[in-house]
Amino acid sequence: MPETIQSLKTKLAEQQYIASNDIATVLFLTEHLGKPILTEGPAGVGKTELSKAWAAATNRKLIRLQCYEGLDEGKALYEWEYAKQMLYTQLLRDKLQDVLAGTRTLTEAADQLAKEDNLFFSERFLLPRPLLQALTSNEPVVLLIDEIDRADVEFEAFLLEILSDFQVSIPELGTIRAIEHPMVLLTSNNTRELSEALKRRCLYLFLDYPSVEEELNIVRLKVPDLAPELAQQAVELVNQLRQLDLKKVPSISETLDWARALVAMNSNQLDEETVNNSMTVLLKHGADVAKAKRAMVRFGQNGKTRIGFEPGNLRSFRGYR
Repeated sequence: MPETIQSLKTKLAEQQYIASNDIATVLFLTEHLGKPILTEGPAGVGKTELSKAWAAATNRKLIRLQCYEGLDEGKALYEWEYAKQMLYTQLLRDKLQDVLAGTRTLTEAADQLAKEDNLFFSERFLLPRPLLQALTSNEPVVLLIDEIDRADVEFEAFLLEILSDFQVSIPELGTIRAIEHPMVLLTSNNTRELSEALKRRCLYLFLDYPSVEEELNIVRLKVPDLAPELAQQAVELVNQLRQLDLKKVPSISETLDWARALVAMNSNQLDEETVNNSMTVLLKHGADVAKAKRAMVRFGQNGKTRIGFEPGNLRSFRGYR
């Protein structure tokens, strides 16, 4: 367990994750308080990447549960291996006949078999899913519950026992408590409002798009082959694109993809041709691409527009509205 906030920031930096003081403080507090973290923010700002870096920085295994509409406890917690149960039933047929020996009616046979229920509904036939894996792990883990806002309200309610008591009830086995207290991080893209009951059980962290300086540090760390001046220009242009009224603005991961694309293209400046040819790395909707191209030529002194642009003029980029 990190002893200070600064030592935690250092460990995250060793995993190539640049954490702000806010991020490092929330992680530090959850380490000491044992509460889950609810991380909200736009898609692509590094919420999932944070869990990976946190796990690596603290030498914990990462267990991930990807949420989606219709997710239920059978997919998230456990399932019974019915095929294995049927196989054992066939293999133990002779033994079952011995068990039923002496019974004269169906009721007596059913009563006798009921005594053997624990055989087929034991941990031998249990198939643990991510939540149960995290609770029964003998080693420390980080449990990532990714995009909880995509799951149904019923599943969110089901999580409350796990998040508050770190235990879960299985009818056939009783209550299973965590062997090692997992560190839990939930992410949400704000597609729906989460319940107050869930929020009460968590520490809260909001991740937004980084500043130009912060994103530039990320690009320099993740894509060191990109020339420093070109990295500066690319990050500034992405930041300006985010000011446009786009259907989907570029995320940090898309900025990194674009930086790698510029390296692959051996680009040495951000001229109009380079940006136009590679813009679909940043923007994923045709209307956004068209709007950005119209905006890109709308700059210059006194509001005049002209074709092409000098890399040094990126700061005077005028967004199309």
